Amino acid sequence: MNVLRPSLLPALVLLTLGACGGAEEAASPPAGEDQTAQAAEAERRIPMAPTPGDALPPALLGEAPPLGGMPVNYDPSNSASMGYLALPEGEGPFPSVILIHEWNGLVDRVREVADALAAEGYVALAADLFSGQTGSNPQENMALVSAAREDPAAMIGNLDAAVAFLRERPDVTGRVGAMGWCFGGGVALSFGLDGEHHEATAIFYGQLLDDPEALAHLPHEVYGTFAREDQGPSPEQVEAFRQALDAAGVEHDLHIYDEVNHGFWLHVDQDPEVRAAPALDAWERLKAYLARTLS
Repeated sequence: MNVLRPSLLPALVLLTLGACGGAEEAASPPAGEDQTAQAAEAERRIPMAPTPGDALPPALLGEAPPLGGMPVNYDPSNSASMGYLALPEGEGPFPSVILIHEWNGLVDRVREVADALAAEGYVALAADLFSGQTGSNPQENMALVSAAREDPAAMIGNLDAAVAFLRERPDVTGRVGAMGWCFGGGVALSFGLDGEHHEATAIFYGQLLDDPEALAHLPHEVYGTFAREDQGPSPEQVEAFRQALDAAGVEHDLHIYDEVNHGFWLHVDQDPEVRAAPALDAWERLKAYLARTLS
């Protein structure tokens, strides 16, 4: 495990807050007795159904089927932290991916993407950094992020627990990636720098760093998808991130998509005519990145 540098995560989170706007997703209900009962049932598995090269997963289009995974408490230090586990059919072993939610918490859109990754052959664990809470408007979201930011080491510890949970499973290869959006993208970068060793970091329009000395601690290639019409991060900040990664000797696959704005990939259904083509390219890049880093 890398030495924790607590100064990085508060900066990443603080600078990301203004970038997580846009249409709000209805909050999912907090984990309760029904979810706990579900978790006690036999593990459900999702049929393997990789998307063809010209198709987005239905989750990004607002057309996902009913959820096929299950709630799970993966962090022994916090019984209120209820994640979501999606498992592919078959004995495996499978590589695994941790999903880090946006500023409104672990909602169904993130769970649906976890199901989509399971259909691609990954054990997918959607983390919960807000102890079961979700927000439904910017004020509630800001309050949740501010509360989490008060203890950045706990956020890293939560994700460390997610890695340990996955690596203890007999159906997992031991190779783990992390990906996140907006707030979660910045946390994914900090987790790549400060957290338990893992093999991949995918950032979707999350807050970035431009310090080669800090980024030199990244032990693996980094994926990044960004939007030209975004200021959090701006194209200039993405370019500074690219240059810092180059100076640090860190391999990367970064791309800025024209004519789209913040949030375009996770919410293609909000403007499919504009967002579908760049989102498809980003999805194909993501699949290739996960294959080469986690296989």
